[in-house]
This record gives sequence, C-alpha cells and structure tokens, in this order.
Amino acid sequence: MSVPAAYITVILIWSTTPLAIKWSGDEVGFLFGITSRMVLGVVTGLLVAAMFSIRVPLHAEARRTYVSAGLGIFVAMLSVYWASRFIPSGWVSVLFGLAPMVTGVMAAVWLSENVMIPTRIAGMLLGAGGLAVMFTGSAALGPDAGYGIVGMLLSVTAYSASAVAIKRIGADVPALAITIGGLLVAVPLLVAVFLLAGETLPQTVPLRAAWSIVYLGMIGSVLGFALYYYVLKHVEATRVALITLVTPVIALLLGHYLNGESIQASAWIGTAAILSGLVLYEYGQKIGGWIRVVS
Repeated sequence: MSVPAAYITVILIWSTTPLAIKWSGDEVGFLFGITSRMVLGVVTGLLVAAMFSIRVPLHAEARRTYVSAGLGIFVAMLSVYWASRFIPSGWVSVLFGLAPMVTGVMAAVWLSENVMIPTRIAGMLLGAGGLAVMFTGSAALGPDAGYGIVGMLLSVTAYSASAVAIKRIGADVPALAITIGGLLVAVPLLVAVFLLAGETLPQTVPLRAAWSIVYLGMIGSVLGFALYYYVLKHVEATRVALITLVTPVIALLLGHYLNGESIQASAWIGTAAILSGLVLYEYGQKIGGWIRVVS
C-alpha cells in the first residue's frame, strides 16, 4: 500500500475508534472490552502473518521495538478505555489531537528534531489554551469528567513516548511484526490487570458491544496499528501525529449523530483552538513564508 493510502486509512479507522471504544464497554466493563479486543487482535495478527509468511524478527533491536510498542499500547489504550467512561467519545479524539505537540517536544529531546521555534511554541500555547477551555466546559458533563481529561493526557503521553522510542530505535522490522510484537507484550499485562481487578467474564455480551470488540480487534488493533507503524517508518514522527488533526471533527460528529452525544459550545471552541494550534505548530513557518512572498 502506498504511504498516502495508508495515511488516509489510519485517519478513517482512528475517527471511528473512539465511538467503538465506548460501545465495546457497554454492560461488560471497559477492562473486558480492551482485553478481549487485544486478545482478538493478537490472534488475528498471528493468523495474517502466517497466511502471508510475514516473519516476526527476534533480534535485539526488534525486541526493543516490541517492548516500546507494547508498553505504549498498554498504557495508552488502558487510559483511553478508562477515560471514555467519563467523557463523550468525540472528546477522546479531540484530546488526542495534542499528540503532535507532545510528540514534538519528545522528538526534540530524543531525536534532535527542530521544534522550539516561535511558531511551534505559539501553536503549543494555543493548544494548551484549547485544553483549558475543554477543562472548563467539562463541568457541564458531571463531576468526573475531569478524570476523563486527565486519563486522555496520560494516554497521549504514553502514545507519543512510544512513537518516538520506536523511531529512535529505527529497527528494520515489518509493520505487522511490530503490531504483533507490541500486542504480545501488551496482552499479558492487560490480562494481569483484568484478573487483579477481580473482573469476571460477562455471561452475555450485547450485540453492539460484541461487534465493536470485533471491529476494534481486527481492524483497529491489527490493520490500524500495522498501517500506523508502516506510516511511522516512512514519515517523521511529528507528521504521523498530524493524523489527529483530521480525526477530532469526524469523531465529534459521529458521536453526536450515532450516540446522541451533545456538543457544547466550549467543546467546539476548545477543538478549534487545539486544531488551530496544530496548524500553527506544523505549518506556521511555511504560512509566514507564503505571506512574506505575497506581500
């Protein structure tokens, strides 16, 4: 698959993932939702690898890559599933829009990428302002909505650290192999959390929750992660994170029309500020150059 096609597919998958995450925990609990998803994902990944004779390397750099991917999946996804209980599904995608900025700061430290220029700093400040607006508006969602925002910030941090770590290692490993290796690291950790939390298997799984788990396990976990790691190998880490520039608006609308989630004015203002910050962060210097040329 071409890199642009893979990039667009990841956008489509990530736009629908927040709502599917919310539905997958309906009446069965978020821990069952995420654990069953990841178990299904690793089984599907291994079957696909066997069908297409895709090797999962086990050399030192590959193992380090799998650990980086697996820990990122474990912390980021567990935080998302926990947070989704307190905030609308669209907010999950909006708050994940902060990922390019967090990734950029980490990339500046670990990958020596040039980030701390005036336009990018201004973009970060604008994004932080959008986050503050979201925090202010969260009071209307209930007293626990703040927990959801904090959970998403933890998820973003874990996701960004994992992406930069994988980029820094730079192992020559197939994208699907990174997905499988990462899931093989994450699944035992998720099962351990499930058992330690005293969870039990539900007697019945509602149809919508079941289909959401299947979709997330086969499409979200395997295809989505594989294409994400494929894009990550060919594009710099900060540009990969720009996928989150498009998904928030789509996710907000899906949550509104398919799940009856209200979209408050503060949500739109916060979303606009975060996305504007992302545009300024990534394209501010180019836009300034175009303006100077025109003038």
